[in-house]
Amino acid sequence: MKSGTLLIRLDLRKQARQLENELDLKLVSFSKLCTSYSSSSSSQDQRSRSASSDSLGSSHDNMLVAMTTELEQLLAKLTAVNDRMAEYTNTPGASSHNAALMHTLQRHRDILQDYTHEFHKTKSNFYSLREREDLLGSVHRDIESYKSSSGVNNRRTELFLKEHEHLRKIPRVFAATLCEGLNSLCEVFPSMMCLRYFH
Repeated sequence: MKSGTLLIRLDLRKQARQLENELDLKLVSFSKLCTSYSSSSSSQDQRSRSASSDSLGSSHDNMLVAMTTELEQLLAKLTAVNDRMAEYTNTPGASSHNAALMHTLQRHRDILQDYTHEFHKTKSNFYSLREREDLLGSVHRDIESYKSSSGVNNRRTELFLKEHEHLRKIPRVFAATLCEGLNSLCEVFPSMMCLRYFH
């Protein structure tokens, strides 16, 4: 019975180490993926984002969601393995090696706690960064929208002012034309009177 329990404990420790190694690699990849997202989105100018960069962003988001799910599953598996190790540590035959087993179990629990903390910290930092960038992007879009609508309004205002200036000039132009006509009439009138006299 002791050898069966020992084999189970050894198998559980082996599973825990494999899961810890896999988690370590995945957490490093997850951290790099989050960092690459933040550096790529901060280097891109929000005004020059195209449909291809939006699809790139969505595939990046899909990778992050998939990796997050995978990490959560690995953490759940490691938690289950640690719980099963705790069960075997508390079995009646394990009391002779209890101090060593408790130390090993505590080490695996500490590793699990560290990985869980690192995962949640990286995930939280990423979502905070993304929320900040979305907010800044929204503000930037609002500013650009205001500028472009102001440009239309400025153009409309400019056209209105030109039309107003033309309307303001009409009486002066009309008066000038009328004066020219009257002057011409004054010059032509004596000639017309002469012609009438000879007629």
